[in-house]
Amino acid sequence: MADNGEEKLIAVARHIAKTLGQNDTTAEDILQIFSNFDGRLREKLSEKEDPPTYSTLDHTLNSLHRQISQYIAADHPIWSDSADASSFLDAVDELVAAVRDWTPMAAEKPVAACLVRAEDLLQQAMFRLEEEFKSLMECGGESFDVNRYNKVEDSAHAASNNYLFSSDDDDEEAEDAEVPVAHPISDYNIIIDALPSGTINDLHEIAKRMVAAGYSKECSHAYSSCRRDFLEESFSRLGLQKLSIDEVQKMAWTDLEDEIERWIKAINVALRILFPSERKLCDRVFFGFSSAADLSFMEVVRGSTIQLLNFSDAVAIGSRSPERLFKVLDVYETLRDLMPEFELVLSDQYCMFLTNEANTICKRLGEAIRGIFMELENLIRRDPAKASVPGGGLHPITRYVMNYLRAACRSRQTLEQVFEESIAPPTDRSIASSSMSVQMDWIMELLESNLEAKSKVYRDSALCSIFMMNNGRYIVQKVKDSELGSLLGEDWIRKHTAKVRQYHVNYQRNSWSKVLGVLKLDHNSSSPTVASKSLKEKLKSFNVYFDEICRTQSTWVIFDEQLREELRTSVGGSLSPAYRNFLGRLQSVPDIGKQMERHIKYSVEELEDRISELFQGSANGRK
Repeated sequence: MADNGEEKLIAVARHIAKTLGQNDTTAEDILQIFSNFDGRLREKLSEKEDPPTYSTLDHTLNSLHRQISQYIAADHPIWSDSADASSFLDAVDELVAAVRDWTPMAAEKPVAACLVRAEDLLQQAMFRLEEEFKSLMECGGESFDVNRYNKVEDSAHAASNNYLFSSDDDDEEAEDAEVPVAHPISDYNIIIDALPSGTINDLHEIAKRMVAAGYSKECSHAYSSCRRDFLEESFSRLGLQKLSIDEVQKMAWTDLEDEIERWIKAINVALRILFPSERKLCDRVFFGFSSAADLSFMEVVRGSTIQLLNFSDAVAIGSRSPERLFKVLDVYETLRDLMPEFELVLSDQYCMFLTNEANTICKRLGEAIRGIFMELENLIRRDPAKASVPGGGLHPITRYVMNYLRAACRSRQTLEQVFEESIAPPTDRSIASSSMSVQMDWIMELLESNLEAKSKVYRDSALCSIFMMNNGRYIVQKVKDSELGSLLGEDWIRKHTAKVRQYHVNYQRNSWSKVLGVLKLDHNSSSPTVASKSLKEKLKSFNVYFDEICRTQSTWVIFDEQLREELRTSVGGSLSPAYRNFLGRLQSVPDIGKQMERHIKYSVEELEDRISELFQGSANGRK
């Protein structure tokens, strides 16, 4: 009995020396230290250990085969019993160690034959470990799924545009409790514990054995296939469809707008919550095996990331129609703002290509935005100048372009960034301003040129001035009360305000100079009879011209009430005094003064009333 105890003690000493010793010399030193504790051990430890023999390996394999086979053949999960799991892992450890230790002697035929048996047994053990690995992930996920997001829901603040899925809390029926419900969130600083801690520890122990046995890829595949399913379900709960680039491009615009809203929610939740949580889980399961962890994480998130990026790419390469600008801006801003998350979460050797692709698509979206503005320029150029707006009112192209640019300027910071990446539009002037300022100035020039071409459709030069005055005034107002004002600058506003005043002068000259010319008095006439006849003819001509102008211009349009009053006041201010003087001269003529009522159609007050009725045409689309 004592001899047996001594043999065990010696075996333990040799095992410690072999385990701790990094080479033969170190092991010998450790044995020497042990022998110094007891002189009786010196002789025993100094004896050379018998080399292992083929029979030793055969005996070891037979023993391990009996142990491992019973677990491989088990019809129930091994990890349902912690003792069974521990015994199975110990047996696998011995088998892996045996294969590792005997492989250097594989040149010997008996050893080679045993190694073939050992590799076959190891492969069967790995297959069973892979099954147990998958079972743990699925069962762990299911046990956590129902209440997974209840804590998240309690800690998240309500927001109207970002959602995290969770299970319903109703307890009426068990099946109702698993119906996914979207809950609004605003706090993205959340990490989901996707699996219970105990399950993660069990998975880590299995992963250690599979990696040590050379089955790292198989383990990664088992892990990623389960977690991919989780992410796909998560995306489905967020309402995001799996769409190809072609399907996205064929969608009706209204449907695509809705899909973009869902995409924005999904990619925010993915990059800020789901992917970091997956990274944390992966690192815990594959702790100590960074390469396996990186590969597994990439396989988990690759499909979902490509799905998200393909959608944004489809938006980027889609139609350049101007009405798409604002949704394309939303996609661009979302992807741009998430680039730090891409670089943080998807930065390892396997995921870097996803971050690079996101960066490329972000630039492509910037190109799309610039392309949309080019299409807007083309739209302005192509807008026909054939049909005139009734009454010289506000042209639809003016209203469309100005409201479009005002809305675009709400994203000024983003547009500044986008245009800084491009070459400014061609211009002969040297403008010390941002690329966006140059772009806006260029579009305004195109619009002005287009309006000038349209004004030539009017045969009446006065109506042409009214048209340009209306549109010029509208443009200046829209510029002054928006970001366009700071982009185009005070000089631009002053210049175009002066243009509107010049149109006013042109209108008054073209409309009323002839009338005012009739009212001019000829003080050189010496004959009262000639003077009387001349005044009567002038009065008659005045009435004809005035009636014709009032009849025509009462249907013309001045959309801006202030401008309308300014014009009426200006006309009255020049016409009323001249008309009053003319009536005074008439009254001084003997054969007319006694019969004024017979010759005068309008009193000064009536003339001013008629002037106040000018420009009352229908001003459709004033805003």
